[in-house]
Amino acid sequence: MVAAACGVFVAAMVGAAYAAVPLYNWFCRTTGFGGTTQVATAAPSHVLDRKLKVRFDANVAGGLPWRFEPEQNSIEVKVGEVVTVGYRVVNESARETVGVASYNVSPSTAGAYFSKINCFCFTDQRLKAGEKRDMTVVFFVAPELVKDSEQDGLDTITLSYTMYPARQAETPQVDSGAAPAPGRS
Repeated sequence: MVAAACGVFVAAMVGAAYAAVPLYNWFCRTTGFGGTTQVATAAPSHVLDRKLKVRFDANVAGGLPWRFEPEQNSIEVKVGEVVTVGYRVVNESARETVGVASYNVSPSTAGAYFSKINCFCFTDQRLKAGEKRDMTVVFFVAPELVKDSEQDGLDTITLSYTMYPARQAETPQVDSGAAPAPGRS
């Protein structure tokens, strides 16, 4: 009986470990916890007079020979206004490289109201040697922000991206059709 209970407990813990990451991701997307932004498919129905400054930050992690920067450092937006901003990335190496961007918003409490309609994040960006690419993000700050008294003093939101080297699948070896060298099969 004790062995069966221990087996069920171990199985439940393994199941909880597998479910933890998807549940945490769902929680962060739903609540904006930790600066996780929201994903929207359409613009809000109205724009408010309240204005916020949105700052843009771009970073490149070690091991990726890229220059990455926003087209502008900040803009002023009205709550509910849909805005498109640009970023430029340049591969400064002499070979093709692949990067992927992750992001966060600060202060982290603003993530629940910062909604992206279109973004280049979490998509592999493959750049040839010396290649430049312009990328855009389309976002708005949701009008529901004004109903949250904790956000009354909020006047600046920072959208920060970091480009990381992307893991690449190994290139499959193609059989050339040549006969194997003597002594090898």
